[in-house]
Amino acid sequence: MFKRLAQKGFDLAVRNHADAILSVDFPEISAEIEQALLDLAILSEELIGSGGGEAPSTQRLRRRLTGAGWPKHNFDFRLIVDGRETVSNSHEIDHVRRAAKGNIALEIEWNNKDPFFDRDLENFQRLHAQSAISVGILVTRGASLQDDMPGIVRRCIEKHGFTDEAGMVTALGMKDRTRRQHDAVRKLLDRGIPFSEAFSRQFVNDKFGAATTHWNKLRDRIDRGVGNPCPLLLVGIPASTVVE
Repeated sequence: MFKRLAQKGFDLAVRNHADAILSVDFPEISAEIEQALLDLAILSEELIGSGGGEAPSTQRLRRRLTGAGWPKHNFDFRLIVDGRETVSNSHEIDHVRRAAKGNIALEIEWNNKDPFFDRDLENFQRLHAQSAISVGILVTRGASLQDDMPGIVRRCIEKHGFTDEAGMVTALGMKDRTRRQHDAVRKLLDRGIPFSEAFSRQFVNDKFGAATTHWNKLRDRIDRGVGNPCPLLLVGIPASTVVE
């Protein structure tokens, strides 16, 4: 399963026979998600320019999935005993693909706080326990992308010849930076570190730091059994998707 993704450098992991379920019961749906991920391209400028909202690359992937029949969906559960509602729960999932043999749930955690992994995996667990989904899929930044992020940002700055943050705000639409962020870059510049290196260090540590959603944080949860026994497919977006 997903050989083309592996060849392109995507991180892949399966739990609880998710690969067998997807290959036997949902081969066409598996092909849909694989092709959508293979077509994903992230401009290095977008990594710097995207502000507080969702990254443009994530928006494109969401539109692609929604157009292919993976809309957002709220699963509502109600337990009624003798006419009295005793339990009421709702679980919102980013993308749900319905089929005759079951439903596939998919969440994208591009750059969030890492506890969101716990929320997603626990939602998958509950939905699977209620037979509402057959497989849960989680997509996040891959290990190679996380590791190379400082280099990607630095090379983008050098390519455009930026020598200060003001030029990047104008050219890339980068959101205004805080005083703390400015001061952190200035301290590195005062130590003789070139602007491209100083900015990339501070920017990546602040925006894509260790406590955000990326492959290693996801693997930590999976290795602890979070989400079990729901069948899970985990996908890490690699550095090879970045267009520099």
